[in-house]
Amino acid sequence: MQKSGGSGGTQLKNRARGDYDQRTSSSTQIKHRNAVQGSKSSLSTSSPESARKLHPRPSDKLNPKTINPFGEQSRAPSAFAAIYSKGGIPCRLVHGSVKHRLQWECPPESLSFDPLLITLAEGLRETKHPYTFVSKEGFRELLLVRGASEKAVPLLPRLIPVLKAALVHSDDEVFERGLNALVQLSVVVGPSLNDHLKHLLTSLSKRLMDKKFKEPITSALQKLEQRGGSVSRILFLKSFFFFKLLGILLN
Repeated sequence: MQKSGGSGGTQLKNRARGDYDQRTSSSTQIKHRNAVQGSKSSLSTSSPESARKLHPRPSDKLNPKTINPFGEQSRAPSAFAAIYSKGGIPCRLVHGSVKHRLQWECPPESLSFDPLLITLAEGLRETKHPYTFVSKEGFRELLLVRGASEKAVPLLPRLIPVLKAALVHSDDEVFERGLNALVQLSVVVGPSLNDHLKHLLTSLSKRLMDKKFKEPITSALQKLEQRGGSVSRILFLKSFFFFKLLGILLN
C-alpha cells in the first residue's frame, strides 16, 4: 500500500511539473513572439523610407514624386497657363529640329482679337516654356493677319495696361518681349497709339538709364516715332528731357 501511494504521488508530481513546464514554454513563446514583432516594428520605423517621411531631405523638394500637389509649396498656375492647358489658346507649339513654330487650329484671320490678343499679351509676363514662346509668337502672328488694325485699335485701352505690366517686370526677358510687342503693335495701329504712349514712356525712360537697354529702347522709340508722327515725337522729347534732367539732379 505504501509503495502504491508513493507511485501515485510521483505521478502527481510529474504531472504538475509537466503542466508547469508547458505553461513556462507557452509564456516563453509569447514573449519571443512579442519581441519579434517589436523588432519588425522598430525596423519598419527605422527604414530609410520612414526616416525620409519624418525628416525630408532638401533634395526631395526637387523630386516630383515626393511633392504633395496639395501642399503649401504647390502654386496655382498663372491665368495664361490655365487658359492654355484648357485649350483656350487656339494654337499649339510644334517642336522643330532647328526652331519651334506655332500650329493654329484654324486660320488666325478668322479669329476674334477679343480677348485672344489681350490674353496673349498677358502671357508675355510668363517665364516658363512653352508659355513664353506661345505668347510671344502668337501675339506677333495675330497682328500680321489681314484686318488686324481694325481689330486691334478698339482694344488699345485694355492692351496698354497689360503691355505696361510687362515693361515694368523685373525679369529682363519679360521686358524685352513687352518692348518688341509694343513695336509690333505700333506697326499695326499707327498714330492710334499716341493717346496711350504717356502711360508707357515713364517705364521706358527708367529702363533707358540701364546701359544694356539703351540701344534696344532707343531703336524701339525711333520706330514708334516713325509710326506715330509728330505727336509721338513731342511726347518723347518732353518725357526724355524730364528724365534726363532728373538723372542729372540725382547724380
